[in-house]
Amino acid sequence: MKTSNALLFILVLLYISASTEWPTHTVCKEDNLEIYYKSCDPQQDFALSIDHCSDIATHTFNIRAAMVLRHSIEELYVKMDMIINGKTVLTYSETLCGPGHSKLIFCGKKKGEHLYYEGPVTLGIKEIPQGDYTLSAKLTNQDHVTVGCADFTVKNYLDY
Repeated sequence: MKTSNALLFILVLLYISASTEWPTHTVCKEDNLEIYYKSCDPQQDFALSIDHCSDIATHTFNIRAAMVLRHSIEELYVKMDMIINGKTVLTYSETLCGPGHSKLIFCGKKKGEHLYYEGPVTLGIKEIPQGDYTLSAKLTNQDHVTVGCADFTVKNYLDY
């Protein structure tokens, strides 16, 4: 058993070394809504899933997300861009963790710790914009180092 685990570990390391980018993951795919993501951090991928695509339209839905931290997060900032046809049409940024306010349960986590969240998320928007577009999200810490980065492809044909 130990030999097979070691072989699997070596194959994973070789795959990571040989590949130039992370694979595209499917978050959800239903009749009128498809969401995919790809890590844009060359050194780290992460896991993300939701129960049902249709739940997103209800404003609060359950997710599961996991990763291993490569950098500590005493402070955490998010920057998101909505990109349509290669042009940024909307930018959003916010402090998620910082002195005096921590909006997330994993604020203060240290390098090497596992992040795992399973539970409800509320987007705070009334509806997901229709069409095909990319949402680029980047999380940086107090040292301006990338903690996580992903490009989400959204294909929304829902008629609200």
